[in-house]
Amino acid sequence: MSFSNLGLSPEIVRAVTERGYDKPTPIQTQAIPVVLSGGDIMAGAQTGTGKTASFTLPLLHRLSANKGISSNSHGFPPIRALILTPTRELAAQVQESVRDYGKYLNLNSMVMFGGVSIGPQKQKLRTRVDILVSTPGRLLDHVQQGTVNLSRVEVLVLDEADRMLDMGFINDIRRILSLLPKQRQNLLFFATFSDKVKTLAAGLLNNPTMIEVARRNVTAATISQKVYHVDRERKRQLLSHLIRENKWYQVLVFSRTKHGADRLVKQLGEDRIQALAIHGNKSQGARTHALAKFKDGTLQVLVATDIAARGLDISELPHVINYDLPNVPEDYVHRIGRTGRAGAEGQAISLVCVDEHHLLADIETLIEQRLPKEMVDGFGVNPEIKAEPIPNGRKPPSGGGGNQRTRRSAPKSASSKSPRQPSSRTAAGDKKPGSSSPTPRRSGKRR
Repeated sequence: MSFSNLGLSPEIVRAVTERGYDKPTPIQTQAIPVVLSGGDIMAGAQTGTGKTASFTLPLLHRLSANKGISSNSHGFPPIRALILTPTRELAAQVQESVRDYGKYLNLNSMVMFGGVSIGPQKQKLRTRVDILVSTPGRLLDHVQQGTVNLSRVEVLVLDEADRMLDMGFINDIRRILSLLPKQRQNLLFFATFSDKVKTLAAGLLNNPTMIEVARRNVTAATISQKVYHVDRERKRQLLSHLIRENKWYQVLVFSRTKHGADRLVKQLGEDRIQALAIHGNKSQGARTHALAKFKDGTLQVLVATDIAARGLDISELPHVINYDLPNVPEDYVHRIGRTGRAGAEGQAISLVCVDEHHLLADIETLIEQRLPKEMVDGFGVNPEIKAEPIPNGRKPPSGGGGNQRTRRSAPKSASSKSPRQPSSRTAAGDKKPGSSSPTPRRSGKRR
């Protein structure tokens, strides 16, 4: 099977070949023909499976083959395809794919998200934009100001739909759906098939084709996973020791909090290990700069919060380290999925202190495997140190129970009895929604 066999135009196949790809991945093989036929899809795939190309390639083909409806509007030209993503980094990555794969086509695209000036985005929207990649909050900023025309969207893509719902964007998504034409194609992609995703799909998709290329919550076989037990006060020393002794370069380290990420960067610098942090409190310029240095290999360590658990596409990233285990077990799968992509081998290491034993147990239950444990000489665990509650996160279970899972600082779902109404911005830099109605709108459903 080749990309040309899937029915894609020669211009697109040429661009794909120049990127070094000659054979489609399983999700691309299944999804591309469905998208080309105009049908709705509901696709579940783990990170690193080629998901982005599975919708960008056929989307580019369809739009280039059809010139669309001409507009006599004197205002903002209509958008033809809308791709929504949960984070700035993922939006930028998707736009990069659209641009690279569509380089030989007469199509215009743009990306927009919060954290940067809205003025240049308004100017760009005054020109013809066929494909718009956006985060929900910034899109609604433009809707409120009347600077984006969604009246003729032909295709809607919800990328990482489960992540968007987890981040509390359900109300934003409902509002956006109400602004789109009822007759359109809908493409919904997710990593975890949650009840919230099922509910969203029921109100959005029309007789969709279900595509699932891997069992949910399975870690890639190309990723070597390992756990190092260590006292909480010696984690940073062990991290520096592992990086220096193994001569690791291009290491992605996950911290539970923004403050912890900044503190770890400072400490690694004291150990003469070059590191930068990326999280929601960083300016967009700082985040872009850190990512660029990390991707081009000039930055040894990137310390990130879970904002980067999805959306970072780094070619052949060799090492992912969980400096702190995530509060939600599914996030472990998304984190380590940054390595071992597209068949390449990767290594995922977790530094686990006594406070996190319950989190580790939840992860092992989810992925249905026991992770190998090791000790490093000179970093033996003091058995007299007792577990303490994790600040602002899950507390260790008591009384032998405690299998509840709580996402730190995440808003409750729309079905909760007491929905939160935060006014702050999310880690992605977009406005969180307010209260929600108990059932999703169906105004976006094709009829």
